[in-house]
Amino acid sequence: MSDIKKVVLAYSGGLDTSAIIPWLKETYNNCEIVAFCADVGQGEEELVGLEEKALASGASECYIVDLKEEFVADYIYPTIATGAVYEGTYLLGTSMARPIIAKAQVEVARKVGADAVCHGCTGKGNDQIRFESCFAALAPELTVIAPWREWDMESREDLLDYLAEHNIATTASATKIYSRDANAWHISHEGGELEDPWNEPSKGVWTLTVDPVDAPNEPEYVSLKVEQGRVVAVNDEALSPYQVVMKLNDIAAAHGVGRIDITENRTVGMKSRGCYETPGGTVIVAALRAIEELVLDKTSRVWREKVGQEMAHLVYDGRWFTPLCKSLIAASEAMAADANGDVVIKLYKGQAVAVQKRSPNSLYSEEFATFGEDQVYDQKHAEGFIRLYSLASRIRALNSK
Repeated sequence: MSDIKKVVLAYSGGLDTSAIIPWLKETYNNCEIVAFCADVGQGEEELVGLEEKALASGASECYIVDLKEEFVADYIYPTIATGAVYEGTYLLGTSMARPIIAKAQVEVARKVGADAVCHGCTGKGNDQIRFESCFAALAPELTVIAPWREWDMESREDLLDYLAEHNIATTASATKIYSRDANAWHISHEGGELEDPWNEPSKGVWTLTVDPVDAPNEPEYVSLKVEQGRVVAVNDEALSPYQVVMKLNDIAAAHGVGRIDITENRTVGMKSRGCYETPGGTVIVAALRAIEELVLDKTSRVWREKVGQEMAHLVYDGRWFTPLCKSLIAASEAMAADANGDVVIKLYKGQAVAVQKRSPNSLYSEEFATFGEDQVYDQKHAEGFIRLYSLASRIRALNSK
């Protein structure tokens, strides 16, 4: 432990990381602590006064790194283009943020000459795996410190008592109900009544979206322009990826869009229940799927679904910096080459439905699909096709007799 001279701590200013700073000094021979915070769009209210708080807690300096644009452009957009959705509903908001945060933390560690990195993840959750897998891939020479796996504190009360003993101010209290994590893409909620899956989430759980029951009684229509599997404009206004997400968050949240309640399988093996709000993301995903319906043939669509499923588990399990991730993104980009077009999404009472879609690369043709005469399909040819298509079933049936 005496070999650790300087540690870069992933710092949020919350209860856990406020206690970690003095604990690191005590445990690792008064080592220097550099606080690091990634701005991934969690909101200004979480960043105000953060540097002052870190220094007051014992950090020597604090880096707040703006990652918002990079996060959406280089992590969110490539992931959703693959079609990745974890266990049918979760749009991976927390999961996608971890690799960019870990990468930036490593960059700060190298900049300041640190010999260790530290995170405040618990030993029960997914984030410890995500962060440490990224550290291993990017900077295996750095020592990783995980206080929740080392110290003897076990509860919020223990942490509050520890901070009181060290005269470190905190706004946290023992009555905090929910554990939340926010970024530009979403906000997650755990704890409180959510720990019992028989309990319906109360109104106090949700913070970003309007209750669909209270949403406007008239639908709103929003148009999205898609280029190569990326949304580039909203209502004819060209925007950066981050701006797209933020604009759609505002529009869709007002209609209660993007709420899910899921009991998911954690990577460590246990189940956990979480509620997620992803209003803008839900609209974007609906638009991308609508364009896919027009431009992907049957076998390409099946392959994209396999890529999406594999990517969902890869991102959730923290394997971003791997050859497999590069391969899946490359496959997705190849399929997205023709994913261009326009989509109109109808927002109403918690739903986001694509009601209009068009693409210059569409494989759909009213002329070909009609029951009337066309130039590409002779209905008589179907008989031979079906006979060959079902030949194995025919042979099996004949053999059984």
